[in-house]
Amino acid sequence: MSADLTLDLTATRPIPLDVRLRVAAGELVALVGPSGSGKTTILRTIAGLHGRVHGRICCGDETWLDTSSGIRRTPQDRRVGMVFQDYALFPHMTARRNLTLAMGRGNPSRQAERAAGLLARVRLQGLEERYPQQLSGGQQQRVAVARALARDPRVLLLDEPFSAVDMMTRGRLQRELALLRRSIDIPIILVTHDLAEATALADRICVLHNGRGLQTAIPEELFRKPASPHVARLLGRQNVFAGIIRHEGTSERLSWGRHVLELARPSGLAPGSRVHWYIPDSDIVLHRRGRPSLGERENPVSGVVQDCLVLGAQTSVTLQCGEVDQLLRLTVSTHAARRNGLEPGVEASVSLLSNGIHVMPESGTRPPGRAVSRQGEAND
Repeated sequence: MSADLTLDLTATRPIPLDVRLRVAAGELVALVGPSGSGKTTILRTIAGLHGRVHGRICCGDETWLDTSSGIRRTPQDRRVGMVFQDYALFPHMTARRNLTLAMGRGNPSRQAERAAGLLARVRLQGLEERYPQQLSGGQQQRVAVARALARDPRVLLLDEPFSAVDMMTRGRLQRELALLRRSIDIPIILVTHDLAEATALADRICVLHNGRGLQTAIPEELFRKPASPHVARLLGRQNVFAGIIRHEGTSERLSWGRHVLELARPSGLAPGSRVHWYIPDSDIVLHRRGRPSLGERENPVSGVVQDCLVLGAQTSVTLQCGEVDQLLRLTVSTHAARRNGLEPGVEASVSLLSNGIHVMPESGTRPPGRAVSRQGEAND
């Protein structure tokens, strides 16, 4: 029977934690963050392999951990399926035997039949009697997934399951996981350093730093509306700046140096409030030389090209905006970059689309009526 997983964990040492998370049945949540941010520790805590924490872990009506009540179920009692980074297959056992061992006691013939079915489910039919060293890295990864499912788990935990394979194999395994999870109606938590992987596979992403959950959101919201400049930078977002809110009659504007930018959404902050703001490079539109358009009237900004880095069909452009002494980064098609003669030292103009500008109040300055949870998510 499928059920949601909820956790509320804190710890000060040896590894700090401050995380609150709910993963619905059938949902995949990715944990991302730099090395040492607590991602694997969270998985090990859920599985019962790390015990120096305070808080509560529940899966449906089962309480796996409640330090206030002295409840701490053993790993064997939690029915967690876990795929480790190095797969942790028993080298002296065949693929089939690795699975039947995970099933525990039972009818041997039925277990062998079920193991064969699980291996077929991950496209390893016919390889049941091979040992791990006779399998490729991708095949070992599939055995590890099948073994995790052999326990009939209530939760599936994946600790960087694709890190040990090459790029082509990784892409294929990611597609297979995306297909497999459609038939798995249990909470799934994926730990990864790869933001592209998290975006492609996860329903939601949780950003961690120093053991603390900073923001949890669907990928599109996370990358367009980070909760803070810190979250934006952890996600590799570069166009984060400082500004001041100003009001012109009934309209709200954002002052950025000598520029006054239109905002599509009012921040609700008082005039004069200092803020951080962010704009995705997808909402920065390059002005085409010699062919002005009406769209260029929306928050126009000019500067001098500092760098042009060709990345195949796309070119990364860094624009030095002299009036504010800031670097603005955008990505354009290589064809558009060449057509507009973009190269270091050349002047260029762009428009900052108002719908893409995301305002982040400075710490301690919040719009009226909004509260922020410990996860860092804004709750209306």
